[in-house]
Amino acid sequence: MDIAVVGTPEFTLGFQLAGIDNLHNPEGEDETVSTFKKLLNNKSVGIVVVDSSILTTLPERLRDQLSASVSPTVLGIGTEEDTTLRDTIRKAIGVDLWK
Repeated sequence: MDIAVVGTPEFTLGFQLAGIDNLHNPEGEDETVSTFKKLLNNKSVGIVVVDSSILTTLPERLRDQLSASVSPTVLGIGTEEDTTLRDTIRKAIGVDLWK
């Protein structure tokens, strides 16, 4: 299973230095939506790491699909307060590790 990273070139640079080569730097809303739809249908991708600021700009229906997706698992990370990772872990194992 591969790891894919979606975000700005600055966001994806650290992942590229770590050896991840499945990087996506979409330029607009249409390209971003298209990128996520392709990744959701790609059976070789197991984890999608995305800049959490991009997640907030997506249409609500697509965000719901991404949060409900098990394979690939979508993890939003960034500098903002975000509960995506917390919610994903809670759904996967049934326990809130932050309590």
